[in-house]
Amino acid sequence: MTAFMPLVRGVVFAAIGFAVGALVSFAITNVTGEPHGEPLIVLGYVFAVIGWLMGVGMWKVWGREWFSRGTEDDPEGRWERYLRFNTDHKVIGVQYLASFAVVFLLGGLLSMLLRAELYNPELSLFSRTDYNTTMSLHGIMMIAVAVAAVMGGFANFILPLIIGAKDVAFPRVNAMSYWIVPPVVVLLLLTPFFGGFDTGWTAYPPLATQGPTGALLFELAFLTFGISSILGGLNFIATVITQRAPGMSWDRLPIFAWSVLAAAIISLTATQWVAYGLLMIIFERIFNMVFFSPPGGNALLYEHVFWFYSHPAVYIMILPAFGIELEIISHFARKPIFAYRWVVRAFFLIVGLSFVVWAHHLFTSGMNENLHGPFMILTELISIPTGVVFLSALGTVWRSKMRLKVPMLFALGMIFNFAIGGLTGIFLADVVTDISLQDTYFIVAHFHYTIMGGEIFAIMAAGYYWFPKITGRMYNETLGRIHFVLTFLLFNLTFLAMFIPGSLGMNRRIAEYPSEFGTMNLVVSILGIALGVAFIPWVYNILNSWIRGVKAPDSPWGAKTLEWQTTSPPPHENFAEMPIVSGDPYGYGDDTVIHSNLDDGLAEQPRAAEGD
Repeated sequence: MTAFMPLVRGVVFAAIGFAVGALVSFAITNVTGEPHGEPLIVLGYVFAVIGWLMGVGMWKVWGREWFSRGTEDDPEGRWERYLRFNTDHKVIGVQYLASFAVVFLLGGLLSMLLRAELYNPELSLFSRTDYNTTMSLHGIMMIAVAVAAVMGGFANFILPLIIGAKDVAFPRVNAMSYWIVPPVVVLLLLTPFFGGFDTGWTAYPPLATQGPTGALLFELAFLTFGISSILGGLNFIATVITQRAPGMSWDRLPIFAWSVLAAAIISLTATQWVAYGLLMIIFERIFNMVFFSPPGGNALLYEHVFWFYSHPAVYIMILPAFGIELEIISHFARKPIFAYRWVVRAFFLIVGLSFVVWAHHLFTSGMNENLHGPFMILTELISIPTGVVFLSALGTVWRSKMRLKVPMLFALGMIFNFAIGGLTGIFLADVVTDISLQDTYFIVAHFHYTIMGGEIFAIMAAGYYWFPKITGRMYNETLGRIHFVLTFLLFNLTFLAMFIPGSLGMNRRIAEYPSEFGTMNLVVSILGIALGVAFIPWVYNILNSWIRGVKAPDSPWGAKTLEWQTTSPPPHENFAEMPIVSGDPYGYGDDTVIHSNLDDGLAEQPRAAEGD
């Protein structure tokens, strides 16, 4: 029971904080004569988050220092260390991964409910409001998973290890960035009890400013998650720049670290824009300010602000996925990354271009038509550096002796899926075809090929690849292969089929649709629900292997990068001795290339995993 006390204190302090904030808000609105409701929720929530953070351990680890008092920080321990404010980057990485695995499964369950509703053209399971709320919750939950599972989970656990650091640059900020996420999940789960929200994950006004209180809870959740993302981006930039091991020059930096650095730049800079936009929406609701809503406001302005963040946000998701893909392919193909330097250049060209392509989402919004041509060209230009990454993966695989373990299978599956996502994206970058396809199921299929087919497949690849390092156990190879085959086949059947009604003009985000689309939607619903069921072997494999799996060797794949040159799982400060880097992390085929002083000579001799 003692292990759960930080959580209990967090809940109690959050309740006290909410009460204090609510009383302050009530006093202010009594003076001003404004309605009590939503201002009370906003100020109560702000104080509740502060109380939650202090209760789970931030006061002991950090807060006391603000008043010249001694702090208590014990990052070690057994399972109970995952239930408190802990500054060890590995603990925080596992906290992110476990939390967003639950969110991922919940978001997947919501998608299965949506497909159950859409199996026939008429409403059957939901009211229109409930359908819209379910659809909106599914969207924001899966976006959160795509952003945070890699940048919060794997980047936290692996980045310091792979660059030879003891921890991230700002451990306490890192812990805080995780512990403000649970309130986000609570707010999202509360939205159906406050009228729901029907804006989708985009929160467009005037729906976002005039909808029920559930919409306000969503906006607060989105804003809070954005703060977490900004703090994480700042931390990873500082970590890569300042915490690299001796000898790890920029040309020896593993490709995963480069991809996290590129994504962190976007996370730090672009996320601020959506935070400003959400703040303005919240201020419209509680202070009666006018930014976007009539009369006097401009809803199109919000769309520009939102997509100035949200298209770069796609690359917060996909750039680390590229890094994971190339990392795994190099190690399992036993070849250096093809065109490594060009890939790094491509990453940062993607970062630059991602900030100047946002308005292709607005071709049908009524914006100035003189902007159509420039944004169409800029959007198509970003396919060039993306193509460099794609060709690098193919070049690395070319004429290699691949070991088709589960991580490699998911990495190769990502190449296939993202190729379809990229090719279908060309139609949406072109003004003429985008006008016809906008707000249809073609968009849904394209987006899922990009994010689920790209990002989620990369998350699965990373999960299997680094599972031995994180847990000290081996997963079951046979169950992993079953998971891959089912997921790959059902994913492609589901979303390839979805392109057909989309091309014929079926609108997205609707619960009722013309009967001529009924047969195709029945097929998609059956396949989509089967796709959800296909993740059962993954859940069982991960849980059972973590508890009962065969003990993992330090380097089961025989990889050269630094995370495999320490124990599985790693000790508190990662390495028994300071690593000193002396060579390429992908020097396969050349026995003279030694990555670091910790290289034990086993990098060319991969060991067997369970199920081989």
